[in-house]
Amino acid sequence: MKTDDFDYNLPPELIAQAPAPVRDACNLLVMDRVTGDVEDRIFSDIADYLRPGDLLVANETRVLPARLLGTKRNTGGAAEVFLLRECGGPEPRTNRLAYWEVLVRPGKRLKPGTGAVVDFTNADGKVVLSAEIIDWAEGAQKGERVAKLTTELPSLDEALHAVGHTPLPPYIRNYTGDEELYQTVYSRRESSAAAPTAGLHFTPELIARLQEMGVGWKTVELEVGLDTFRVVDEDDPTQHTIHTEYYTVSQDTIDAINETHARGGRVIAVGTTSVRSLESAWDADANDGEGGLVARDREATSLYILPGYEFKTVDALITNFHVPRSTLMMLVSAFSSREHILAAYEHAIEKRYRLLSFGDAMFIH
Repeated sequence: MKTDDFDYNLPPELIAQAPAPVRDACNLLVMDRVTGDVEDRIFSDIADYLRPGDLLVANETRVLPARLLGTKRNTGGAAEVFLLRECGGPEPRTNRLAYWEVLVRPGKRLKPGTGAVVDFTNADGKVVLSAEIIDWAEGAQKGERVAKLTTELPSLDEALHAVGHTPLPPYIRNYTGDEELYQTVYSRRESSAAAPTAGLHFTPELIARLQEMGVGWKTVELEVGLDTFRVVDEDDPTQHTIHTEYYTVSQDTIDAINETHARGGRVIAVGTTSVRSLESAWDADANDGEGGLVARDREATSLYILPGYEFKTVDALITNFHVPRSTLMMLVSAFSSREHILAAYEHAIEKRYRLLSFGDAMFIH
């Protein structure tokens, strides 16, 4: 197995630069995970492939206004600070001071020990948030630092919403539409640097219609990081170190999953982040060694799913189309096969599907 095995030719013009005008009116490529057979539908047709007693499990995380555009205090030059994760855990942003791991630009001019401070102004031109670069992030990659964030507003949360922007993937350029369209309609706590994009296609009406059919709906939470967009650089994918993310799976969701499987229903993950959450929550030693899901409250996961992985919980998957040579291409290949996935992608490209985060969807069953 080589990383090149998960490569494909991604036409730049098919990278969706804006969401579909109607969330559930985008294209849906339905694929049989065993045979590789495909059908072309629209997303609202997902109802035709679900049965009473099935259970959808979605990632309810919400994207932070994590992209901060400001000026360096000592020179007035432009600078960008991107919030990655709060040091010490997901503390409520109710205080006026916090320490965050961040990604900075320009990295060469924002180094610890130089007194580097970036100020961020609101619409009235008043500085309401400042970031002092105080340290290198642990295991730092290029541009990663630790910043001390301070504000004179009542809370950091208020300051972030005054000056921050919803971050979009690097391949989406010059988007000027409604930033709320990069949030799922069921999102809750702001905890992620990127959206769980498979869920963007659901509308409240579609969810209600599925529930009326007898399809269950439960959620998990996985804090999606920027590393989700990084490709695998190593020739041998097994030598790649996958990023760590934090996830929560409640006992309520686990009970629903166990009940679904007990009555012969399918557990359908909405997105690869839901897959990683559910599969990470599996404990082979649970239930006297028989294995089972165990409730998790913001546990760390570095689960790396490659072909050959045996799925313990997930029976079907709703997902978007992914970047070539990425860990997500490897995950969906593991769920079906590399050959079936690449053939499905070739079909989607021939049919001019819209690809990546704002693009169309797949249902692999």
